[in-house]
Amino acid sequence: MSTSPQASDSGQDTTATDSAPSGKRILLAKPRGYCAGVDRAVDTVERVLEKYGAPVYVRKEIVHNQHVVENLRERGVVFVEDTEEVPEGSLLVFSAHGVSPAVREAATRRNLRTIDATCPLVTKVHKEVNRFARQDYDILLIGHEGHEEVEGTSGEAPENVQLVDKPEDVDQVEVRDPSRVVWLSQTTLSVDETMERVNQLQDKYPEMQAPPSDDICYATSNRQVAVKAMAEECDLVLVVGSQNSSNSKRLVEVALQAGATSSHLIDYASEIDESWLEGVDTVGVTSGASVPDVLVFQVLDYLQERGWGEVEEVTTANEKVSFALPRELRKDLDENPNSPQSVR
Repeated sequence: MSTSPQASDSGQDTTATDSAPSGKRILLAKPRGYCAGVDRAVDTVERVLEKYGAPVYVRKEIVHNQHVVENLRERGVVFVEDTEEVPEGSLLVFSAHGVSPAVREAATRRNLRTIDATCPLVTKVHKEVNRFARQDYDILLIGHEGHEEVEGTSGEAPENVQLVDKPEDVDQVEVRDPSRVVWLSQTTLSVDETMERVNQLQDKYPEMQAPPSDDICYATSNRQVAVKAMAEECDLVLVVGSQNSSNSKRLVEVALQAGATSSHLIDYASEIDESWLEGVDTVGVTSGASVPDVLVFQVLDYLQERGWGEVEEVTTANEKVSFALPRELRKDLDENPNSPQSVR
């Protein structure tokens, strides 16, 4: 386990020692919080608000975090479930999780101007689906049924894609040619759980191909590695994130599998149950990839007020990934500085 003398961008005073410190302490995972795709998506909506003013329409939640969504809603963002809810001719932002071609076509029929905030790593998986579909492969998509990312990815080639979620789903899979099968995955899954499904599928279809490159995004993988590095030392791991955040829920599972005595998912420090802290010396703290760090600092404050004074940052990677704003928005911001402040 590597440590660093200061918590990233937090101002928190942390101390790294050669041996495990005695008494109550906090292990703070790094990396944690916003990934590049989430940062890009939230920044996109904020820039659209600044450029055009409220209301701004967003299909689904821009990212899966209650705090972020409520904050944007208060500033004039209208989150909709379907394009039919958006007034014709308005501007619509697609969320970070991506959409299917059918959704894009529905937006075109309503004459909606769209800005695509899909995470580029999700777009990569969409392109893989299209590539293998053109080659007439059966595509086995490992992911969670009903998740927005899975719906968008499957929608690229529904006739070629079969969803594999639970272990029993493997038994239901049928392919036309066992030599023309490939597995792909949702970007926010548990690495270990995904490989369990892959191994099951490989036993059934030994010739099955793997993705050209990892589908599980770097941020999801990095946050899981950081949790694994500290979990065995933790009596409790608190994961800051929302219940509909796949990658946040996976962090709870990873913490428990890696040796943490207990682990809980919370949106806010106020959701911590005092009974969780009974008999606890070491608390691990991390957050999902759609969580602003301010929520993590509130958890640290809560714990420090109750005697967990020492914070040790557990660093397993330093992320430097960044993505440019969507092309449609960059063009308008760069080439049309004097364009009207409303498109409605």
